[in-house]
Amino acid sequence: MFKLGDFVRFVDEKREGYVTRVIDAQTLGVTDTDGFEIPVAISNLTHVHGHHSTVVSHGDNQKPIIVDEEFKEVGVFLAVAEDSKASAVAHFTLINNTSYQLLLSLKTDKKGIYKGEFASTIQPKTSTQLYSANLGDLEVWPEFIFQILYFTTGNIKPKEPISLTRKFKAKDFSGAKKQVQEINKYAWLIQLDEPVPLIDAKKLKESFFKAPASKPVVEQPAIEIDLHIEKLRNDYQFLSQSEIIDIQLSYFQQMLDAAIVHQMPSIVFIHGVGNGTLRHHIHKAISKHPQVRTFMDAQKEKFGFGATEVIFKI
Repeated sequence: MFKLGDFVRFVDEKREGYVTRVIDAQTLGVTDTDGFEIPVAISNLTHVHGHHSTVVSHGDNQKPIIVDEEFKEVGVFLAVAEDSKASAVAHFTLINNTSYQLLLSLKTDKKGIYKGEFASTIQPKTSTQLYSANLGDLEVWPEFIFQILYFTTGNIKPKEPISLTRKFKAKDFSGAKKQVQEINKYAWLIQLDEPVPLIDAKKLKESFFKAPASKPVVEQPAIEIDLHIEKLRNDYQFLSQSEIIDIQLSYFQQMLDAAIVHQMPSIVFIHGVGNGTLRHHIHKAISKHPQVRTFMDAQKEKFGFGATEVIFKI
């Protein structure tokens, strides 16, 4: 049985790689060490001794239970992180920061075909990995149905269970990832038990008689974005190299997001040649972005290898 993230070897040739896609019941997509994904029959694959998938069985990575002095009612999160070896694969981890024991089940719904993916007890202050998927297949991911029942032996009023259906979209993964201490990785963090805001009847009534507030406007970026630090900051002479890279990458991400909001077909980032650090970070970010169709060196006769053109999915 092979899972996403497994390190495998081809039976009939000297080639190894990571399982990054389930194509059908007989075929898997394997990304080799050169970064190419190859469709391979399951019968032509074998596990490599000494390598184990980063996917864990139910509850295997749960930590010892930590008892809180204060009972915590809220704090159920889903962390979506890239595999440390096969970056095309995303692993879903349920993080229980509450004081409840959770009874969790996950089902997927793919065009009316339901599949039970995971069921387990999640202890307070623990986390467990429950699903894996290929980020490149985001548009065809199934709907995820989470059902969570809360349990405690304490003198606590019973809490309403969660029944949540979630269809993930590109915008869920367009923002920056955060350092998630519970899994010691950078990940996109989604709260599953976010409290429903209370409605103030008086304020609601008053809002009927107020002019609608103007929405913040995201300005459409230019077709070419110059990331040279002297174009972004006047005090660049006083900045360290790490500060410069952080500023450039932050502006790059801001312009990338703005281009997606305005549904631009493409955008060019002028990063220069230099030592290649900025170019490397940009290519790494867009190579895994769900809204990017492809990218290439832009106008070599004008920029050489100092600019990258990003083509978006329509």
